[in-house]
Amino acid sequence: MVDKPGKAVVLLSGGLDSATVLAMARKDHFQCIALSFDYGQRHRIELTAAKRVADAGGAIEHRILTLPIGELGGSALTDATIDVPDASESEGIPVTYVPARNTIFLSMALGLAEVTGCRNIYIGANAVDYSGYPDCRPEFIAAFEKLANLATREGVEGDGFRIRAPLIDMSKAEIIRTGIDLGVDYNLTISCYNPSTEGLACGICDSCRLRANGFQVANVPDPTSYQARD
Repeated sequence: MVDKPGKAVVLLSGGLDSATVLAMARKDHFQCIALSFDYGQRHRIELTAAKRVADAGGAIEHRILTLPIGELGGSALTDATIDVPDASESEGIPVTYVPARNTIFLSMALGLAEVTGCRNIYIGANAVDYSGYPDCRPEFIAAFEKLANLATREGVEGDGFRIRAPLIDMSKAEIIRTGIDLGVDYNLTISCYNPSTEGLACGICDSCRLRANGFQVANVPDPTSYQARD
């Protein structure tokens, strides 16, 4: 399987984790094609952040694809009839889980990678400080990499693909410290599930809680503008 510098597809949401992953991919000497999705998310303002991060992070290209995942419903992030819960309300797999989201995102990234000659795909999945999503686990990443090399022309006839999840075993504080060392400007990012129309983070959702706690533990000033704080 190929493992040499070249081009890579980086899934970029505009949040803290994906901004760090883009910086890590650049450190690995990859020319990065950033890929974001307009999938009917209520926090669509993250796409504005993704553009800022892609520009500042040195991506050679930033693509935003429209996907009708929101039409499936079943998630507080895509269905306006389901409230985004406070962090204290989350138990088990929360209602902010979007069915099959990372499977769909990685599938699109895989297609783009094959078309553009990229053999590496970066994703900011994390299995430590995360919200309990099943598609952020190491088992999922390994399974998708196996699928990628079974179901593509490049996987069958070429050198194959590598799915890189460099944050998978890192705490949020470790991610932040890594990003700071790499020069990531976290003021450009937004992680909130339920931001205001002006882009202010709610300060009470699970993603805001994890982000704020990460900065606190890392002993790094939190640049986030919050509407409210716990």
